[in-house]
Amino acid sequence: MVTRRDMIVATVAAGLTLFIGSLARSETSVMGSSVFDWNMISVKQTKTGAVRQFFRAPTATLDELECHVTTLNPGESPHPPHKHPDEELIIVKEGTVEALVNGEMKRVGPGSVIFQASNQVHGLRNVGNGPATYHVIRWNSPGMLKNKPKQ
Repeated sequence: MVTRRDMIVATVAAGLTLFIGSLARSETSVMGSSVFDWNMISVKQTKTGAVRQFFRAPTATLDELECHVTTLNPGESPHPPHKHPDEELIIVKEGTVEALVNGEMKRVGPGSVIFQASNQVHGLRNVGNGPATYHVIRWNSPGMLKNKPKQ
């Protein structure tokens, strides 16, 4: 026999479950179709140039999709060669860069695309006389973030 007390406990438990579930969903809301205006993205100056962070969020099919644009001063690198489990595309907007890919340095200019595969050492350096600007698009497939160390 179901008592009044059982009904109250069940109702409170169901309410708490729904409330906690809604909180979890709100923290991980997925990015929908969006437009990001170049002129509306704030520029953060760095010791090697500047960066514009467009977005970094989960999507319907990825745990995380990130896009930022880096501008490097002549002769600069954003960081030493490194590797990470996520993959990334780099699209050169302006300037000339040298990219470390598969152990070789490759020199490319505007319109060029560089793909950096998972867990392969890669790096980039501005080898031109002026600024080099490039778009970086990185993604984490489902399940990758739960084992990823914090950056």
